[in-house]
Amino acid sequence: MSRGRRLVATLLAVALLTACGAEDTSEPRPWHDGRIFLATGNTTGVYYQLGGGYADVISRHLPGYEARAEPTGASGENITRLADGDMEIAFSLADTAADAIAGRGAFNGRPQPVRALARVYSNYTHVIVRADAQIAALSGLRGKRVSTGSPKSGTDVIAARMLAAAGLDPERDVRRARLSLPETVARMRSGTLDAMFFSGGLPTPGIADLLTNAPDRFRLLPIADLIEPLNATHGSVYTTGELPRDAYDTPSDTPTVTVANVILVSAEMPDDLAYDLTRLLFTYQADLALAHPEARNFDRESAATTDPIPLHPGAARYYQGG
Repeated sequence: MSRGRRLVATLLAVALLTACGAEDTSEPRPWHDGRIFLATGNTTGVYYQLGGGYADVISRHLPGYEARAEPTGASGENITRLADGDMEIAFSLADTAADAIAGRGAFNGRPQPVRALARVYSNYTHVIVRADAQIAALSGLRGKRVSTGSPKSGTDVIAARMLAAAGLDPERDVRRARLSLPETVARMRSGTLDAMFFSGGLPTPGIADLLTNAPDRFRLLPIADLIEPLNATHGSVYTTGELPRDAYDTPSDTPTVTVANVILVSAEMPDDLAYDLTRLLFTYQADLALAHPEARNFDRESAATTDPIPLHPGAARYYQGG
């Protein structure tokens, strides 16, 4: 539902209650009339699966509220829609959220009023190339047809930064396409792309679909050697890790670059609601893990370490045991 349609629905509801004299003023009405929309990501990504699980947990265990997960272009779009009041909860990569808080990058001069509920799991950067393209390093993408993810997504941001770290201009040195994960996978299969980027949890369903159905046609590119130029330019938001061989049944582990994910809300969200939404993440963690196994990696001890993204006061109270 668009922001305009939601506004019209709210105004109609208020008008009806007023006309009928039926508004109950004995208790405060739920924030945003009890409707919570979650901005997630591409339908074949982890955000969408976890968002659906989280929406179900909220609807079942938070009286007065009904939640729904919405597919989006992910991090950048999610933050914009959250700040605009079109969404109540948003998944985001920590680097994009840090840019939003500071008013830089895609948010240049426009700091966004968002706050974190939790740092959750880490995203792994997947760079996949055609096996017959003879690409041994990221610098080998010069002149190639490359998908860097949905416009304004965290993947798109990371891809541009990684290409620059490899000495390539993302706009001039590669034939760049900004495509959703389903579109990217379809074009990799059709042979109209040479390489793709995607930042996601493990396993990302769309990536699994590509690699397991055509194991000899595509391969993951090791990129962990770019961590030093990345962090020299962008700070220590990036770390290294390995895409384990059992994630996609590949011949070996693949060294890569990782970045944390955060769950964001508006700075205007009431403290009690932010507290409850944070509490649900850990009280019903096992239920979330049924939606996607990355939920098993939520760690209450490290969830509050969202710097430079400020914690919402309600979330901070939860971690402090209040």
